[in-house]
Amino acid sequence: MVNKSLNAQKLLLAALTRPESCGQLKPKEWEQLIRCARPAKLVAALGSKFAQTGLRQTMPRQALDNFYAAQKLVEYRQRLAMWELNRIAKALAGLDVNIVVLKGGAYQLLKLDMAEGRSVSDIDILVAKKDIERVEQCLTGQGWQTAKLDDYDQHYYRTWMHEIPPLRHRDRFIEVDIHHTILPLTSRLHPEPETLLKDAVEVAQCDFKVLAPCDMVLHSAVHLFYDAELNAGDFRDLVDLHELLTLFGGQIEGFWDKLIMRADELELERPLYYALYFSSKLLKTPIPVHLITRHKGRPAGIVRLLMEYLAPLALLPENPDYPSQKVAFARWLLYVRSHYLRMPLTLLLPHLMKKSKKRLKQRSIDNLTNQDQSDSA
Repeated sequence: MVNKSLNAQKLLLAALTRPESCGQLKPKEWEQLIRCARPAKLVAALGSKFAQTGLRQTMPRQALDNFYAAQKLVEYRQRLAMWELNRIAKALAGLDVNIVVLKGGAYQLLKLDMAEGRSVSDIDILVAKKDIERVEQCLTGQGWQTAKLDDYDQHYYRTWMHEIPPLRHRDRFIEVDIHHTILPLTSRLHPEPETLLKDAVEVAQCDFKVLAPCDMVLHSAVHLFYDAELNAGDFRDLVDLHELLTLFGGQIEGFWDKLIMRADELELERPLYYALYFSSKLLKTPIPVHLITRHKGRPAGIVRLLMEYLAPLALLPENPDYPSQKVAFARWLLYVRSHYLRMPLTLLLPHLMKKSKKRLKQRSIDNLTNQDQSDSA
């Protein structure tokens, strides 16, 4: 059982780092690869890599169809995302506000190679906290609507989170997440958003800015290791880190020193360590070894050993036919960790109790509804 999952994971890692090595795969192995890549939303990205290496001419028709369909879907979603950014720019044109596009939208605006095949499910933007109310009012006055949340969730977003409740235009379905910082206000880390905004860089022929290269890496690291739950769906974020580190490390003179200094300035040494360590370990990212072994953010003892064991287990997608209880337990532990990092226990415990109560209430309503429908039938 474990070997089956390991084989699928080895295929995925090889395809991501050495796509040309997949030329001799058998039809069953192509199927394993695609099914393993799907939970991490990497099928289209792999299709792009295979197209660049010329493997599409030799792969089985069924595999080719899967990659083609995934790429077309991603291209469609990318067009929707770019149109949403266009509409946001037009709606906010009258405001004197700096707007920084984050994550997938930024990669598209910069036309990075890593954007090829990368799905964009929503638009993430960063604005100064003093401007966020004006930005929200301007958008809601022009067709964007706030997600329907109860009073508790509204309070939770606006008091403790790093973003306001998601917005969605009434005529479209791309969500817009407006951030005023990159981590929840209750988090154990508090990078200064003003520093990120001040050093953001302009994009040619565009009304938006993007984070500076070092900040782009640090935001991706923070998002994955201090805000995400660390499961197969988050593995794509590690692939993003691999691509960013490879790109900037090869293009920008003195990048590694600048990255370490920036992490120190923003007090993000720990998430950067995890980004460097796991990118190097799993994806063979070309990172100077001393940056990992002598890194200031390297945890000591049991914490480091646990993370080095649990994170690969949780992040790497499994063979869907052979789910592992060990992997499920690792993901549960890291899920608990994500909540612990997100807020102190004095807030976390009441929050979890409140959410559990809401879920039980909703389940009771659903059961009553189903019972009424059965009686009517």
